[in-house]
Amino acid sequence: MRSRRAASSRIAAEYGVPVCPHAGGAGLCEPVRHLATFDCVAVSGTVEYRVIEYVDHLHEHFLDPVVIRDGHCTAPTAPGFSAAVRPESLARYCFPGGAFWAADTDRQKGHAA
Repeated sequence: MRSRRAASSRIAAEYGVPVCPHAGGAGLCEPVRHLATFDCVAVSGTVEYRVIEYVDHLHEHFLDPVVIRDGHCTAPTAPGFSAAVRPESLARYCFPGGAFWAADTDRQKGHAA
């Protein structure tokens, strides 16, 4: 795995520095658990002093959302980065043609008249 995240994990492990990957945006918690698993299995060998940022909104829009159990995120069970969005969420929120945006456009037109 060649990435800045993997390199950062290896360097931090060498110096005993914990790493907390940013996961506060829409859908970032899902792929970050893969990075945490990689860190535990291939870099540090431990979950001690390891944390990830977690926010508990928007998970209902993903096919394989993060699960927190006993204060820990569970390891992914499906291939990929767990960032696949549910088709109904895409249909509603895809910009600019999703139903959410169309309703907003209609609302704004009503205010302009």
